[in-house]
Amino acid sequence: MASNGASPTAPTRASPSPPTSAGSNLVEQMNAVHSQQASAPAPAPAPTTISSKDPKAAAAAASDMNIVRRKLTGYVGFANLPNQWHRKSVRKGFNFNVMVVGESGLGKSTLVNTLFNTSLYPPKERKAPSLDISKTVAIQSISADIEENGVRLRLTVVDTPGFGDYINNDESWDPIVKNIEQRFDAYLDQENKVNRMNIVDNRIHAVVFFIQPTGHSLKPLDVEVMKKLHTKVNLIPVIAKADTLTDEEIAAFKARILADIQFNKIHIFEGPRYELDDEETIAENAEIMSKVPFAVVGANAEVSTADGRKVRGRRYPWGVIEVDNEEHCDFVKLRQMLIRTHMEELKEHTNNQLYENYRSDKLTSMGVQQDSSVFKEINPAVKQEEERSLHEAKLAKMEMEMKMVFQQKVAEKESKLRQSEEELYARHREMKEQLERQRQELEEKKTRIEQGRPIEEKGKRKGFSLR
Repeated sequence: MASNGASPTAPTRASPSPPTSAGSNLVEQMNAVHSQQASAPAPAPAPTTISSKDPKAAAAAASDMNIVRRKLTGYVGFANLPNQWHRKSVRKGFNFNVMVVGESGLGKSTLVNTLFNTSLYPPKERKAPSLDISKTVAIQSISADIEENGVRLRLTVVDTPGFGDYINNDESWDPIVKNIEQRFDAYLDQENKVNRMNIVDNRIHAVVFFIQPTGHSLKPLDVEVMKKLHTKVNLIPVIAKADTLTDEEIAAFKARILADIQFNKIHIFEGPRYELDDEETIAENAEIMSKVPFAVVGANAEVSTADGRKVRGRRYPWGVIEVDNEEHCDFVKLRQMLIRTHMEELKEHTNNQLYENYRSDKLTSMGVQQDSSVFKEINPAVKQEEERSLHEAKLAKMEMEMKMVFQQKVAEKESKLRQSEEELYARHREMKEQLERQRQELEEKKTRIEQGRPIEEKGKRKGFSLR
């Protein structure tokens, strides 16, 4: 069959040609034979059978047989599927929910405004000092619709003012954890409704955790909060106000933070690796992950550099630090992870891993049970192999039972034969003893007769008559 979808043409007999010389006719016939052999399709390979006692091996062999990698020479049309998905996504729009956690004064609002290049947070008013120490951690949510090159994004930023600002910060993470769980519960309730067409996704897709630039290590409060959050959200640690540290101090601080995270078995978000990623994408993802935790600087105002350029940054007596310059801070890498390269991965990991784990634990605690065989993918080769194994086990069991029955019958027959043999031996012995007695009596009578003594009759015996 031709690869472009056209039906193969059967070889046709050539029309009779005018008579020519015998040599030319022979050459033409040989050329026709060679052309037919070249155009004939290759013979189909013989069907391959799978024979293995291991179901997993049989399934792997079947999957390898079913995969056909072939590049079409003609145009079919399914290569346009990404464009269809693009049009659908652009028409529907996107949403992204991010939570910022950290102490006051670390630049959370400024960094969010810098990330999305918008005034999402209004300027904060300076409040007078207060003696009220009964405050708790509050949860504030701000949403905005952002559009870039025709793509609409519904951005929701959840702030946690008051976190870590008090002398006693015990249980200060409870409002944060409860808010995340409430969003999971709200999504679960929407899934359980009859109409699920317009489900609003308010789940937290990423948590940007701000670390104070002390230069030493993580504080106990930071470790405890990250332990509470890493199983429920995608955790992204960030060193706030990194311009207060030198490059050497930042490198040492990052190493200490990563060591603390590894020691306490805290899971932070890592970009997934796909089989079809090209080398450029792999290198870009590796470079982004090498910057974790991100040392960032936030700034919304534009300043002029020494060479007259207008940049977003901060002016200091010793110079200008540029927010969008990768040599000055890791803000560009953080923005690439959150928005440019891994936004969909953050949402997908939240939906497929974090939410599913919470949903399973929630339903299990409510007493909901589910058969493990439901939604189980069935491979025909594995199914056939399992049925063959069960059939062989059944035959082996039947064979064993038949052997046991046969052995029992043989034992019973042998027992009966031994009993009959013993009875025959007993009768034979009895008859032999009786014949021996009769022989002795006859010998005694014969002796008496020969000696001329009278025969004493002791009585008639059965089978003998004395006359």
